Amino acid sequence: QLVESGGGSVQAGGSLTLSCAASGNTVSMGWFRQAPGREREGVAIIYPDRQTTYADSVKGRFTISKNSTGNTSYPKTLYLQMNNLKPEDTAMYYCAAEPRRRPLSSGGSDFRFWGQGTQVTVSS
Repeated sequence: QLVESGGGSVQAGGSLTLSCAASGNTVSMGWFRQAPGREREGVAIIYPDRQTTYADSVKGRFTISKNSTGNTSYPKTLYLQMNNLKPEDTAMYYCAAEPRRRPLSSGGSDFRFWGQGTQVTVSS
């Protein structure tokens, strides 16, 4: 089960932190987003060894982290710290988890567990 929080509206240059409370077996945990009329895209992903991957569009501005031990079965919270937000970051953001190691480039197509989504709106 994944429960997100932390979305909202900010002006360009502002910051937001998204949180996702997760339970169950998770190996790949990531954030994905979908803007109206656009395909879903991967934003960032983190693995049990804390290796991370970011979309080029958010590198240097977003940071993914989690407050868990290495045990993939323990409850954990996933975070996405978003700084220097831009209007093009406006989208519905989703937390996703998968009990296998999956790449960000999959766009989430092979992630089986999803949160309900939280809206992020950045105004210019």
